[in-house]
Amino acid sequence: MIEAQSLRKDFGSFTAVKDLSFTVEPGQVLGFLGPNGAGKSTTMKMLTGFLAPTSGTARVNGHDLVDDSLAARRCMGYLPEGAPSYGEMTVLQFLQFIARAREILPASRDSAVNDCVEKLQLKGVLHQPVDTLSKGFRRRVGLAQAIMHDPPILILDEPTDGLDPNQKHEVRQLIDQMASDKIIIISTHILEEVEAVCNRVMIIADGELKVDDSPQGLVARSRYHNAVSMVLDEAQKAASVLSDLPEVAGAEVSGRELTVFPASDQLFSAVSNAISQHDWKVHELKLEAGRFDEVFREITRGGMS
Repeated sequence: MIEAQSLRKDFGSFTAVKDLSFTVEPGQVLGFLGPNGAGKSTTMKMLTGFLAPTSGTARVNGHDLVDDSLAARRCMGYLPEGAPSYGEMTVLQFLQFIARAREILPASRDSAVNDCVEKLQLKGVLHQPVDTLSKGFRRRVGLAQAIMHDPPILILDEPTDGLDPNQKHEVRQLIDQMASDKIIIISTHILEEVEAVCNRVMIIADGELKVDDSPQGLVARSRYHNAVSMVLDEAQKAASVLSDLPEVAGAEVSGRELTVFPASDQLFSAVSNAISQHDWKVHELKLEAGRFDEVFREITRGGMS
């Protein structure tokens, strides 16, 4: 378990993180979100022992990150922002070095390295210096070193930064495979990543915790949740007709696109009946789940809590 209690970090007169408290348990994949400058990376650095808090405490599997930092860090794998490494080493040399640094037993080191190489598909670049790799491959090497010792806790700062769509999919699959018995915290600005792999979301802004919810719970806060969107030639006329229905809370038109907002859970049925009744030529019709990006903007701008 990770337990943070009233974490605070000051840099001179500037407070980057303000009294942040939360717990994370095994099986949880926590998406840690916020706009640039919100305090995400500072919080990650405190949780991994790279920065000492100005006040407050953090414990990892019962080990205090200030008083018992080494024991706490043994429980963790960490992929920091930028994935720093020893650029003059080849990928193989670097991973072998990490295996020794993590005190993996000599008899198990080769298999631990090979397992990481296989999971992150690094075989083709094993003998290249890390400095010569593309951004995507450097990120994959950084993730390989984080999972090398099979830690119970993974803290990943922008794990798919620089990866192409196929590589992102592979990394998300890997996170999903590891998630059942680990704590995984992912700091990211990619909202689709949170929806794809996380089962819990925390959003911070100005160093303060604004929301702690599931991805589904956040999407349900969207005004587009259960709205009906359609593309049709007579959008303005349809909006006028539909706005009079009791199931409709409002309607918005943009060109040929019409979005109808729900006043009742019978909205889709009511809209479908109206389409048939008026014989509108509808080119596209969909029921909206909600829009994560809209909720994120509202929360981080202070318009929703």
